[in-house]
Amino acid sequence: MSRTIYITATDKKRLEKLINEEKEFNPGSRVYLRNLEQELARAHVVPSKEIPNNVITMNSKVLLKDLDSGEEMTYMLVYPADADLMEDKVSVLAPVGTAILGYRVGDVLDWKVPDGVVRLKVEKILFQPEAAGNYDL
Repeated sequence: MSRTIYITATDKKRLEKLINEEKEFNPGSRVYLRNLEQELARAHVVPSKEIPNNVITMNSKVLLKDLDSGEEMTYMLVYPADADLMEDKVSVLAPVGTAILGYRVGDVLDWKVPDGVVRLKVEKILFQPEAAGNYDL
């Protein structure tokens, strides 16, 4: 069963451009692009000013909890050029980045990893650009 995810019109436009650029310049990267395209296709698109403040948007910082291990992790969802794992900035093109985009606080998602599936719960949004009044991040 797929859940409704929310995305801002600005993020959708930027992500579609990113997908097209990746297809042109990195033709081998089809699987993760297809996953992101599928997420965008099923997303409910809203104007940036109307996105609920409990939704993970681009440049949001989020606290996730692994429901199996109890481990908590903080990630900032960013565009590929800004990705930096040392700073916990995860690219939207990374599997976990694609997985969390558009989810809300309290949602549980399945993240496919090499040795199975990790169940993550969105515990808290620590920062969301739109909630902070920044609609251009």
